[in-house]
Amino acid sequence: MAHELEIINGEAQMAYAGDVPWHGLGVKISNDLTPEQMLKAAGLDWTVDPVELFAEVGDKRLATGHRALVRSSDQRVLDVITDDWNPVQNQAAFEFFNDFVAHGDMSMETAGSLKDGKIVWALAKVKESFDLFGGKDRVDAYLHFTNPHSYGQSIDVRFTPIRVVCNNTLTLSLNTKSKNMVKVSHRREFDADMVKEALGVAKHKLDKYKEMAQFLSQKRYNDENVVDYFKRIFPVLTQKQDSEKVLSKSAERALDIIKYDSQPGAEFGKGTWWEAFNAVTYMTDHEIGRSVDSRLTSAWYGANKNLKTKALETAVEMADAA
Repeated sequence: MAHELEIINGEAQMAYAGDVPWHGLGVKISNDLTPEQMLKAAGLDWTVDPVELFAEVGDKRLATGHRALVRSSDQRVLDVITDDWNPVQNQAAFEFFNDFVAHGDMSMETAGSLKDGKIVWALAKVKESFDLFGGKDRVDAYLHFTNPHSYGQSIDVRFTPIRVVCNNTLTLSLNTKSKNMVKVSHRREFDADMVKEALGVAKHKLDKYKEMAQFLSQKRYNDENVVDYFKRIFPVLTQKQDSEKVLSKSAERALDIIKYDSQPGAEFGKGTWWEAFNAVTYMTDHEIGRSVDSRLTSAWYGANKNLKTKALETAVEMADAA
């Protein structure tokens, strides 16, 4: 089975501090590491170097105008780039967290690499959270930093809330203008201070998501509109006779989750749109996909990232109309 998580010499290139993370992957380490120490613990203390590429044409060696992006640890070619694409070293990327960690605003939680080193990421816990239902259902805030070693991809920094009771995640980029997400093109030099200022960590702190969560926790679905909700999130992809009456397997599974209280935290918000929305995030993070690491990749970078955003927006829309 193919793995999204990078495995080198039989070891997963991922480390985590504190409790076992929602994806259950990586090597456990001390929970008080600096960003540089986390970098080393996760096996990410390598560099990438552009190497000029040439084409052999007859007896001539011609420059192609492209460069190979070569990893120092094993000489693996991660991608082919052009001269206007500036690689950002992992150490420089992790230095982004230094001030936050030093001041006690964040703590390093997990870090690792995916897709043979083409995606390097770190997750830091922000000292902010909110709760629902009298403090029983808590959502913690994390900062998710991605440093891609892949041509055309951008450095990506965003808030990621995680529901503690069930480890359901959401990438908080609710729209392209969201101040909770920052992208930095590799066509310009990486400026950590600029990213910090644009991100506005001290000002935004999940307020928008908290407002949505509180709204969903106070609005109740009925048997009819919750079926419609799951049909919109998990539609039938093939044409079938009387397709309006047919549910996809994923939609049926989501209905079973809320019917039989089979997700952790089911006792909080029973019958509310918060429960319906979390049935979707539970499935994407813990059930849908070939393996744990493929679910992680999809939850942060693939189809499930967008699916969860759609689930949140649709839940708010339908709760508002109910």
